[in-house]
Order: sequence, then structure tokens, then C-alpha cells
Amino acid sequence: MDAEQWIERWRTGRIGFHEGRPNDLLVAHADHLTGRRRVLVPLCGKAEDLAFLAGAGHDVVGIELATEAVVAFFAEHGLTPEVTPGLGGGALTAYRAGPITLLAGDVFAVGPAEVGPVDAIYDRAALIALPPDLRRRYAAHLHGLAPGGAAGVTLLQICLEYEQARRDGPPFAVLADEVRALYPHATYRELAVRVVPGASAEVPTVERAAVLTW
Repeated sequence: MDAEQWIERWRTGRIGFHEGRPNDLLVAHADHLTGRRRVLVPLCGKAEDLAFLAGAGHDVVGIELATEAVVAFFAEHGLTPEVTPGLGGGALTAYRAGPITLLAGDVFAVGPAEVGPVDAIYDRAALIALPPDLRRRYAAHLHGLAPGGAAGVTLLQICLEYEQARRDGPPFAVLADEVRALYPHATYRELAVRVVPGASAEVPTVERAAVLTW
């Protein structure tokens, strides 16, 4: 699926991937994001996870290609964001209300200046949305946005696992070994594995949560 196809899905309301409530694994393991963090949420859509993280006391920076999703998030939460166009060399528009900032544009157009000092990342939708040939570039880009330092960075990573040959993505299957290989500088710890509710019986699917630190 290319960028235009993704945007068209939002324009036409074909968003069956949208959960409509905070992800269960995020809720269960949010305690790994201790203290007040600046949490980066790449390819965030209009996920309720954004409001959940903000409600937990974090500053949240989401990145989403489809402007329709960004506008819908604020409208559905009764928020009127401050809009700042022309960021990232003109490729990005920032929408900001309270502790939530959503950047509308290509994730690869986002630089450290746009996200600020990030010390946590929540990735439920980004890595599994990307085909294999883009994942290494994405992981390197993410590390560039949140390089760590004295305080370190915590990545809460949630991936889907299924037999890829039996189903087309996105979302794609991304196994734990690949996540480790994409972030070789990080310490990896598995948190939980659960069967995805409502997944096809013909293609069993599990959701795996892990925390990575660097």
C-alpha cells in the first residue's frame, strides 16, 4: 500500500484497523513508561492510545501521514488544536492541543527539531505497516529521532505475528527476532503474547509486546 492508498482509506472511512479504544497491551504495560515522558507515537492514525498516554501524564507527539486522521482525532475529543504549517521544510503541519502534538506528514520528513527531546516511543502501528525493505530505514530514523543519552529511551513495541505467506499485509507480520535485529543497540525484554481477538481462524495471529531500552 502506497501513501496515496493510505490517505484514500482515511478519506473513504475504510479504517477497520482502527481499534476505537486503547490497546489492551498498552494499558497492561504502560507502567514501563514511568514518570512524565515525552512519548513519540509514529504512524498514530487517530488512535485512542494517544489520549490514554496523555491522560497518564505524558507529553505525546504523534506522526501521521493522513491529515484526515489528525483532524478527526482532535474533533472526536472536542479539542481545537493550534495549527502550525510549514514545518520540516514545508512537508509537515503540526496540530497541538494541551499535551498532544500531532505532526501531519511523512514520518521520514520528521526531524529532531519537530519532535523535541524524546525519551519514550510507543509503536503499535508503524513497524507492522511497513514492508520489509523499509523497516531498517525506519528503525534507523527512529533512533535518530530518539538517540538516548543520559536519561535513555524506552520503546514499547507491539507487533503482530502470523504466517505471512497466507495473508497479504499491511499489517505485516514482524517477528521478535527481526525486532531485535532492527535495534541491535537496545536491550530487548518480552512482556506478553496474546491471541488477537477476532482474527481469522484460518490464519492464527498473535500480538507480542516487548520493551526495548537504549
